[in-house]
Amino acid sequence: MLKVGLTGGIAVGKSVVGEMFVAFGVQLMQADQLSHELMQPGARVYKQVVRHFGTGILNPDGTVNRPRLAEAAFGSANQPSRVQELNQIVHPAVIQRQREWMEEIGQHDPKAIAMIEAALILEADFADDFDRLIVVTCRPEQRIQRWAQRLRVDEETARREVTRRMAAQLSDQDKVKAADYVIDNSGSLDETKKHVSTIYQKLKLETLRLLGTNPDFDAH
Repeated sequence: MLKVGLTGGIAVGKSVVGEMFVAFGVQLMQADQLSHELMQPGARVYKQVVRHFGTGILNPDGTVNRPRLAEAAFGSANQPSRVQELNQIVHPAVIQRQREWMEEIGQHDPKAIAMIEAALILEADFADDFDRLIVVTCRPEQRIQRWAQRLRVDEETARREVTRRMAAQLSDQDKVKAADYVIDNSGSLDETKKHVSTIYQKLKLETLRLLGTNPDFDAH
């Protein structure tokens, strides 16, 4: 089995790229969805987050209000960032579950490509868990436009939020330096899909080489 990390900065289109890999047959786990599940009422991570950040981050039904948690974690002009505190609570549980998931995939299908999509693979010092690391990038203004469309906010609000969150992440340049493959998601979806297809073929070949199988084949 080949373990692959898929990462990149905020609003570069990691989820879109991940879905393209899934269409080719890659097994994918999204760290953001996993962290959401781990913060459901009653879960250990949920209890720790509420204890640390207070009940002000909760909805009336007791679930975590993610925008309020983000506001509490990333800080504002009047409040310092506490994102590292949040990461210290969430990351260990997320990483443990990701490792268990990759192990399960490998036991079920030794020829599989198991991919973790996560924004903070490098920041969480999790990169060594992977055989290959893919970094997604796009133009800075596209991040703002995509965030504005996703959250249905104006571009100035999106710019402030993207800038704030980027301050808690490594720069694109640092991520690219650590990458085995880079996908520029600045163009059309068709262009991105072609790039994904090329990388998928290479990953499939690498999987066979790990198994000691003759890589002379049609990767599809």
